[in-house]
Amino acid sequence: MGETTSATGVGTGSDTARRRFGIIDSPVGELLAVAEAGALGGLYFTPHQYPPAPESIGPQVSVAEDKVLAATAEELGEYFAGQRTHFSIAVSTNGDAFSESVWQLLREIPYGDTWTYADLAVRLGNKHLAQRVGQSVGHNPVSIIVPCHRVIGADGSLTGFAGGLDRKRYLLSLEEPAPEAAGRLF
Repeated sequence: MGETTSATGVGTGSDTARRRFGIIDSPVGELLAVAEAGALGGLYFTPHQYPPAPESIGPQVSVAEDKVLAATAEELGEYFAGQRTHFSIAVSTNGDAFSESVWQLLREIPYGDTWTYADLAVRLGNKHLAQRVGQSVGHNPVSIIVPCHRVIGADGSLTGFAGGLDRKRYLLSLEEPAPEAAGRLF
């Protein structure tokens, strides 16, 4: 222990040695899942706006043979089938204190709901933090499971997304309650 990781989840030393990754197929394309000891340390779209450094993710392993990656694939399968609304997988995000507070708030956004960057900033106690919140949201290392796709612009528009706006639109549509889908705006 004692090694550090950055807000982007890029580790050093022994953290890197314990990491391994696998590729999980999904309706939004291949997902690069990074396990770190007994937790999921990253879930990235391919391509991803802020991918992990190749040297930080360890060796590729079989998803089926890795306990963390297999559980991740199973829960994601249930999510995409509309059978799961929250995830129980242990997550290790390894960000700075501010990013960790933002990512914790992302986990509190209910399935089927959206919050704005300003909502998150207000919940952190300072409405002027919206831009900084946006930077942390954009660098969320565990896409989908830490649901950064549930953050939208103040005017209700879709905004930037590390996996691309088409994927964000897909994820929000998947989670959209039936009555909302009838009056969909995007």
